[in-house]
Amino acid sequence: MSHDSTAAPEAAARKLSGRRRKEIVAVLLFSGGPIFESSIPLSVFGIDRQDAGVPRYRLLVSAGEEGPLRTTGGLELTAPHGLEAISRAGTVVVPAWRSITSPPPEEALDALRRAHEEGARIVGLCTGAFVLAAAGLLDGRPATTHWMYAPTLAKRYPSVHVDPRELFVDDGDVLTSAGTAAGIDLCLHIVRTDHGNEAAGALARRLVVPPRRSGGQERYLDRSLPEEIGADPLAEVVAWALEHLHEQFDVETLAARAYMSRRTFDRRFRSLTGSAPLQWLITQRVLQAQRLLETSDYSVDEVAGRCGFRSPVALRGHFRRQLGSSPAAYRAAYRARRPQAERPSDVDGSAGPLGPPPVVHQDSPVPMQTRRTATAGALGPTASAAALGPDPGKHGQELYAGGRPSLPGQRSAP
Repeated sequence: MSHDSTAAPEAAARKLSGRRRKEIVAVLLFSGGPIFESSIPLSVFGIDRQDAGVPRYRLLVSAGEEGPLRTTGGLELTAPHGLEAISRAGTVVVPAWRSITSPPPEEALDALRRAHEEGARIVGLCTGAFVLAAAGLLDGRPATTHWMYAPTLAKRYPSVHVDPRELFVDDGDVLTSAGTAAGIDLCLHIVRTDHGNEAAGALARRLVVPPRRSGGQERYLDRSLPEEIGADPLAEVVAWALEHLHEQFDVETLAARAYMSRRTFDRRFRSLTGSAPLQWLITQRVLQAQRLLETSDYSVDEVAGRCGFRSPVALRGHFRRQLGSSPAAYRAAYRARRPQAERPSDVDGSAGPLGPPPVVHQDSPVPMQTRRTATAGALGPTASAAALGPDPGKHGQELYAGGRPSLPGQRSAP
């Protein structure tokens, strides 16, 4: 679902430089990037599907550094173009970056800045947002990335308004998406913006994906662990932790339940998830507090107790670090966006037909204004399965072959 509001002045579209062409899309690749994310813009913009009614783009695959570029599984790629190709593109896509803690090459950042100054549309898929942030292109703007990396993006680049619950964010001339499949959502959105619903729908049918997905990252945030952990002995400990967030326990407790020393548990947990267990536990408690602030009338002090925080002060500190707002300001901004009739009056976790919460920063109860965000719409993690609509995995290709605009039960943006 998309939401429109007044765009910030810096998000106003620049006129495209005369040497750049709207139909030219440059994809900027780096060594160490995952091959799935890297392949998304190549498939969307690099294959001629005019026979299916999809307007053609011209693709320039560009190396952001000296090659060969190594990717998933030890594969080596050789890009046909270097950074000079970006000077011709009307759209520049950075599908991934290899490290959320190391800086990208300065030459690539300079090329992105020049492209933006000359009116090109700049797109970051998943960890590609870190490259855009390093170039300064996300300063003062709304953005998203994979939920697992969103806290790091917010911490490393505090001037970026990070919302980890969006599938993608369109801020006019700078766009970002969440992880993996959300890159497809954003690329389809670009085609829709450029050529209309019919072209995007035709492309979606070719890719065998819904033209518009309802729901955003909040449906995945709760899991906060890779699926592979399901077969690991730690899965039982993680499940117990999620069921007992209202209790006060620490990582030592989890290590004991796993029959491991704290050191071994930390190492094992990090190897499976990429996250330290303490940070994961704090994140889960903050997410639980976020839901209670949205769906209940508990006071902030009561929310802190029901999420396992030792004090309201602890909740406020972690909440602000993770979401950029105090709990009270977050709740005020959330409710300010919804009619009284849609606000939950119960305290049992029933979310009702609520839209996605606004991004809030500092202590202001006024939601940050963004040009366009595509979210999971609307439904919090406690929403019923029926409200979320059908599971695409339970249907066959007939849903896409017939040219339907969206899956049954999906809500499409206007």
